[in-house]
Amino acid sequence: MGAMQEERKVVANLLMRESLAEAELEKKLRFSKEKLGEVLAQMLRLKLISKDGASKKYSLKQEIIDEVLKRRKIAEADAFKIRLRVIIDFQAIEKTLLKKHMDKVIDAIKKEKMFTVYSIERAKTAKDGEMYSSFIEVNLSVKNFSSVIRLLFYYGASSIEVLKPDRIAFSQYEFQEGLMDLAAIFQSYSRYFMEHLNKEDLDKFYKKIYE
Repeated sequence: MGAMQEERKVVANLLMRESLAEAELEKKLRFSKEKLGEVLAQMLRLKLISKDGASKKYSLKQEIIDEVLKRRKIAEADAFKIRLRVIIDFQAIEKTLLKKHMDKVIDAIKKEKMFTVYSIERAKTAKDGEMYSSFIEVNLSVKNFSSVIRLLFYYGASSIEVLKPDRIAFSQYEFQEGLMDLAAIFQSYSRYFMEHLNKEDLDKFYKKIYE
């Protein structure tokens, strides 16, 4: 997590409880006055907070408060220890196909018993040449190492950020299970290539990998 993002989080946590003026925030934080001003300006630009013209106090937007409370409620019942934020990219030649694919993946993620989904946010659809593209940002927890492997390979996560914990230890059994899942995925890909590519295509593929 970037420094500015962490600082925004600290300010947001204070504003969850009450609206505060800049001087009041400064007393409660270890930021310099310049740094606090920079953080507040960015949060205003991102529409995370609002500023009352009369009292000069800053307030966290109600939709942000509602989202935080929702996530806290999910966390209270969540037994999984590994919390992640992932980006999954999508492309299609038609806008309707893109939406259909995204809907299918989102629905599948929500049904995964080894995932606890905190939020799924869709990006706006963009067009690049003849292709339409978009992505989803998923905030979720996963049960174990095998679940991380499943998330990466079956859902094609293009970016992954570990939100917590700061440190984690896997048992030998859990690590072994994850590696076996990984090996099984590679074997299935290998079988697919062997069945669908001719010798010339395979030679080109291997040459590209090992050069």
